[in-house]
Amino acid sequence: QVQLVESGGGLVQAGGSLRLSCAASGRTFSNYRMGWFRQAPGKEREFVAQINWNGITTIVADSVKGRFTISRDNAKNTVYLQMNSLKPEDTAVYYCAARSNSKVAATTPGGYDYWGQGTQVTVSS
Repeated sequence: QVQLVESGGGLVQAGGSLRLSCAASGRTFSNYRMGWFRQAPGKEREFVAQINWNGITTIVADSVKGRFTISRDNAKNTVYLQMNSLKPEDTAVYYCAARSNSKVAATTPGGYDYWGQGTQVTVSS
């Protein structure tokens, strides 16, 4: 089992920045690709970004490309999502997720094995 705990969400004005963190425990962190997803009220959970085990390869959704950056620190068992130039449409609950390195990269929620409880991000206009 892998336990994931997100933090760093909050209320921010449009154009502002937030950095989300996701702390992992339970198994070797570097054995997992890590992803960020988000879910707005009444909408399906959508892919935001994914990073491979050593942080070299990332995939970022077009909707946040150029504004959001995913990174990880394997020594701290933590994955980050730096969010800049936030927009009201970025308002959602943000979740981190883990996927075994033995599987190829995935951008759908069903491809991930473990999930955190989520952290709320609210962007005011």
